[in-house]
Amino acid sequence: MIGEAILARTILALDTPNLGQACDWVQQYRERVYAFKVGGALAIGHGLPIVRTLREAGAERVFLDLKFHDIPHAVALAVRQAAEFGVWMLTLHCAGGMEMLQAARAAVAEYANPPLLMGVTVLTSLDADALRAVGVPRTPRAQALRLAQLAHTAGLDGVIASPWEARMLRRRIPAPFLIVTPGVRPHGYDSDDQKRVATPEQALQWGADYIVMGRALLQPKA
Repeated sequence: MIGEAILARTILALDTPNLGQACDWVQQYRERVYAFKVGGALAIGHGLPIVRTLREAGAERVFLDLKFHDIPHAVALAVRQAAEFGVWMLTLHCAGGMEMLQAARAAVAEYANPPLLMGVTVLTSLDADALRAVGVPRTPRAQALRLAQLAHTAGLDGVIASPWEARMLRRRIPAPFLIVTPGVRPHGYDSDDQKRVATPEQALQWGADYIVMGRALLQPKA
């Protein structure tokens, strides 16, 4: 059983292509979780107007997790479009480089309430072997720190990182720089396709501001 204090710092991942199902989950959890995450399954199937649909269903904060990674001009256009729909938070791959991250920051500089720009460091599905296979000689921990420092220098609001890196990142980069951790599983849950995981309690204790959970809440164990 996940306590209410943890749920209050949880972003619920709406991992479904079914908009009706997503709205049902929003109505079920809108008084309990902090925000709702929209990924490719919903956004590709229904377009960005789903942000407004989810808000009408009760989602006060919508986290658009499309992990933009392109040339600076293309990313700036995408970020501006997301801002037009009133998203609370969105993601960009830090690996896109300083110029891309700064272009994203500049794209929403004039908005009264711009979305929080979060840099993706190292996906929780990757380990050291997977990084080496794509030409990164560093450990996930070292790579996450390198990319988080890049995001901080570029003026982003925070990063997405696994719980395993949260404590180190919080020591190196103080608040208000945000740390959001996916790869969170209560005791007894399988890690599925994620490798660097922790419990909700551990992730928050280690420095996460918010945690992301989906299957653990929406498909609870009997």
